Amino acid sequence: MKNKILFNILTFIFLMSIGACQTKHITIEKKVEPVKEDGVHLIVLGTLQDAGSPHIACTKTCCSNLFEQPSLNRKVVSLGIVNNLHQKTYLFEATPDLPIQMKWLKEATQFEDNETPDGIFLTHAHIGHYTGLMYLGKEAMGAKNIPVYAMPRMKIFLENNGPWDQLVTQQNIQILELSNQKMLELSTNLKVTPFTVPHRDEYSETVGYLIQGPSKKALFIPDIDKWERWEKWIEKEIAKVDYAFVDATFYDAQEVNNRDISQIPHPFIIESMQRFAGLSKKEKAKIYFIHFNHTNPALNVESEQYELIHKNGFNIAQTFQHFKL
Repeated sequence: MKNKILFNILTFIFLMSIGACQTKHITIEKKVEPVKEDGVHLIVLGTLQDAGSPHIACTKTCCSNLFEQPSLNRKVVSLGIVNNLHQKTYLFEATPDLPIQMKWLKEATQFEDNETPDGIFLTHAHIGHYTGLMYLGKEAMGAKNIPVYAMPRMKIFLENNGPWDQLVTQQNIQILELSNQKMLELSTNLKVTPFTVPHRDEYSETVGYLIQGPSKKALFIPDIDKWERWEKWIEKEIAKVDYAFVDATFYDAQEVNNRDISQIPHPFIIESMQRFAGLSKKEKAKIYFIHFNHTNPALNVESEQYELIHKNGFNIAQTFQHFKL
């Protein structure tokens, strides 16, 4: 009898210990905090490349645990803007993670009763940057005239291809055309300027954005080909702003050794760090790498690559980071 009682006690302790171990593997992550200060605020709502993480059909260690224990930090690249003075919110990119990113943006406000932002800015027609618009359609939210800001080719693409054209005809979205390097004044304290960048432009042009608040500016370039292919000098553009969120899809060529690298000419992080090596400490601190492929070792906070990026004076964008503009 005593042995049975002891066995039951030991069994209970063992089972509890298993539960404790499992709990330790679940990352308890913070949520977006409401923006209480006045002014214009930028919030990082996603940092991943188009297909997210875990990546579809990935069998590598970078994704294996994430299928069972998804992470809040693994959302497709997106920025949110909260304008407390004018009580407006904006999203940059309509990602496949749009539902949760819209909710996070709403939770970041103390004034917003509406579940939708006051505008969505698109960069280009690759799946991680516009397909979240589908959630605004009649099969999902059935939204009413959400302003969507897009360049001319992007606008034409959405208006003339299904299922996106249905969003227009059903008046779920209202597409507002942007012009290259033409500033859009959203309010007295918030201005946005699109600018074209070289990238695979199968269906639309590709743009980055200059986002200007009352006191600070942010550069947003989630997708671009090698820096040398751009007619602008990236260092000069960084010098004009306070924060620069730039393409960091791949850390180096080892990640893409099974594909033709000429077909995916993003600037590698190691190339960007080498190019920016001569910048001052202050200029380097402006740079926040973003838009990480699921294979990118910089996503792992315990990796040598993550440590090296910070050691060299640069930053890695993190979900829920908050910047006052």
